[in-house]
Amino acid sequence: MLSRTAMRMPTAANTISRRGFHSTRAQLASPYHYPEGPRSNIPFNPLTRFFWLRYWGFMAVGFGAPFGIAVWQTYKN
Repeated sequence: MLSRTAMRMPTAANTISRRGFHSTRAQLASPYHYPEGPRSNIPFNPLTRFFWLRYWGFMAVGFGAPFGIAVWQTYKN
């Protein structure tokens, strides 16, 4: 009985390794595929001239606002 199980094990491993998920064709009709190329699925254009200034300004306001609000709440009557 144990010898039969030992003989069956390699065939199961071969079946699993032959499934070949890497060779399936990409579905281009998927709603998650953007044929226009990279950066076409975001609501802003990172290639503009002053994008870096707007980006870091947005990050500074978003990070600093809670601290500013906390200071304002602390010092008000």
